[in-house]
Amino acid sequence: MDATFAQDDLNAVIRQHSEWLAAQLHAQRESLFPPDAAKTMRKFTSGEAAGLLGVNDSYLRKLHLDGKGPSPELSRGNRRLYSATDVQALRVMLEKTARKPGDYLPGRRVGDPLQVIGVMNFKGGSGKTTTSAHLAQRLALKGYRVLGIDLDPQASFTALHGVQPEFDLAEGGTLYDAIRYDDPAPIRDVIRRTYIPNLDLIPGNLELMEFEHDTPRALSQGNAGLFFFRVKEALQQVEAEYDVVVIDCPPQLGFLTMSALSAATGVLVTIHPEMLDVMSMSQFLRMTADLMDVIAQSGADMKHDWMRYLLTRYEPTDAPQNRIVAFLRTMYGENVMNAPMLKSTAISDAGLTKQTLYEVERSAFTRATYDRAIESLNAVNDEIAQIIQHTWGRP
Repeated sequence: MDATFAQDDLNAVIRQHSEWLAAQLHAQRESLFPPDAAKTMRKFTSGEAAGLLGVNDSYLRKLHLDGKGPSPELSRGNRRLYSATDVQALRVMLEKTARKPGDYLPGRRVGDPLQVIGVMNFKGGSGKTTTSAHLAQRLALKGYRVLGIDLDPQASFTALHGVQPEFDLAEGGTLYDAIRYDDPAPIRDVIRRTYIPNLDLIPGNLELMEFEHDTPRALSQGNAGLFFFRVKEALQQVEAEYDVVVIDCPPQLGFLTMSALSAATGVLVTIHPEMLDVMSMSQFLRMTADLMDVIAQSGADMKHDWMRYLLTRYEPTDAPQNRIVAFLRTMYGENVMNAPMLKSTAISDAGLTKQTLYEVERSAFTRATYDRAIESLNAVNDEIAQIIQHTWGRP
C-alpha cells in the first residue's frame, strides 16, 4: 500500500486500517478457537485441581477411586484431568462435609457486603488490564462468584475473555447501556456468562466514551443527578448474585472512573517501579484526591475498605527498580502489597493469543519460566483474596 496520502484522506486511511485490523483479529480468533470461535478453559492436572481446592493430590485420587464427585478425563498417560466445571462441582461436594463454613466455598455469607474492586492507573503500561483479568479468573477458580466489568473503551479485558468488540458488540452490550441517562437497560441485559465457572463479564468497547460525552451535557441541563452513583446503582440490581466485582477502569480520570470510584469498596493501584511511572502516579494520586473531595462534597460516601499499591512488571535483578520499590515501601508501608507481579515473557506470550496465564498450557513454556510467573500471579491474587476475607471479618 502507498504510504503517502493527502491530508484530506487521513480519516479514510485510519478507518480502513481499523477495518483491516479488526478483520485480521477476527480471523485469528476463528483459527485459534474453532469451530465456533468460542474460547474454552483448558483442563487442569490433578495436582493443579488439588491446589485450587486446597487439598492433597492423594485425597483427590481417593475421591476418584471411591467414585465420589465428577469423573476426571484420563489422558493417554493415564493422568487425571479436571475441567473447571469439575473443580467447581468438587467444591460444592466438599463444602457439605467441611469442618467449617467457607473451607471450599469462600464467598459471602449473610451480612457480608459485596466487594467491588476498582483496578486503576491513568498511565498506560502499568499492567492494569493484566492484573484485572488474572485477578478475576483466579478468584473465580478459587470459588468466588465474580463479575468482571470492562470500563476501558480500549476493551483489552474484553478481548482476553473471548469477545471481540468490533464484531460482537456492534449493537451495544456494554455497561453504558445500564448507566446511560436516557432509558437505561437493566444491568442483567449486558452480563455475559464466560467459559470459566463463577465468572461473568460485562464487556466494553468505544461506546463507553458516550458516557464521558453525555455527562457534561446532562449536567448542564440539570438531568445528571448524582452521576457518580450510576455504576453503584446499576450494580445494586445484581448485588446478591456475586461475591466480588472486578472493574478494569479506564486509563484516565474521567466520569467513568469517578463513578467506578464511588462504587468501589477497595482500590488497587498498579505501579510499574520506574521513575517516570512513579512521577506520573504522583499526579494521578493528586488528581484522584481532588476529584474524591468534589464527589464527597456532593454528598457521596467516599470511604473505602482498603487501598493497595501493586508493583507490576517487577524485575528483582534491576537495581534502579529495587531502589524505587524500597522508596515506595518506606513511604506507603502496608499499603504496598507484599507480593509483586513479576515481569515475565510467559504472561506477554500468553497475551499474543489473547489468553491469560491461567488459560495456556504449561507445556507452552519452559518449566522454570511458567512456574516463576504463575507463582507470582497466585501470590498477588491470593493476597487480595486474604484482604477480602479480612474485610468480611474472617481470619
